[in-house]
Amino acid sequence: MTLALLAGLFLGWSLGANDAANVIGPAVTSRMIRFRTAAILAAILVLGGAIAQGHEGIDTIGGLTEFAPRDAAISSLAAAITVTLMTLLGLPVSTSQAVVGAILGVGLVNGQVYTTGLGKVLACWLGTPFGGLLISIILYRALASLYNQIKISPFQYDRLMRILLIGAGLYGSYALGANNVANVTAVYVGAGQLDVLSALLIGGASIGLGILTFSRRVMDTVGLNLLRLDAFSSLAVLLAEALTVHIYSFVGVPVSTSQAIIGAVMGVGIVKGVSMVRGRTLAGILAGWFLTPVAASLIAIGLEFVSHLRYVA
Repeated sequence: MTLALLAGLFLGWSLGANDAANVIGPAVTSRMIRFRTAAILAAILVLGGAIAQGHEGIDTIGGLTEFAPRDAAISSLAAAITVTLMTLLGLPVSTSQAVVGAILGVGLVNGQVYTTGLGKVLACWLGTPFGGLLISIILYRALASLYNQIKISPFQYDRLMRILLIGAGLYGSYALGANNVANVTAVYVGAGQLDVLSALLIGGASIGLGILTFSRRVMDTVGLNLLRLDAFSSLAVLLAEALTVHIYSFVGVPVSTSQAIIGAVMGVGIVKGVSMVRGRTLAGILAGWFLTPVAASLIAIGLEFVSHLRYVA
């Protein structure tokens, strides 16, 4: 493994540490499953999703440019720095947008930007929260209709919700790996450093490592603050988020689980006739959509410029 790959591994680790909260956080923070058990299962399913379905995203992101190994490392490092900065600022962050912004920044400097797949990427970014919103409305109503037709005791209801929420979280983990592995290692495929299978294995493993080692704190934040929903609403939200992300895996475009889950929360709020996302939160989301790719692109351009400087005695 070359030194250039370390930036990609760091990006994968940070992605897993952050995005695991969106897929298995509620099941853990509601104490339906122990963190260690959930993290191990999620890491396995992330790797499985990456290997089984991550190649489509690899093709899309890797096809945006052709990088030398150094440029691939710079784009990954710029994306990782951007994610860290946006998190410190408290703005919603999309690793997918940071990665594409960084790729475009390096590509602009080197004149290596390919716009063939860019329109599809931008369309999917815009469609992610709306997809989560629409699917959550459909799911909530369908699940409510199904539930009203069965007669179960409160104890049976709690047991059923436990099983379904854990299942939804694990499905979300699979979808996360299938969709987001391209964010981690696609540029290295484009640079000729990795073949597709190696990229899927390394990317999936690094995301899983982030889940296992550093995702608990973010899970507590998301599960206790963002998604303070009843079990039934949480189930509809988690399934909608997982389905939205999984659908984009077939399209071949990595998208943000954070944006998908916010859209799903808003959809449930529409059905229930209440506002579940505050205006200030929504403004932060919109700011994050704009700032993340722009910041990543500018950081990548700066790093690319610095990398070409030479000291003359």
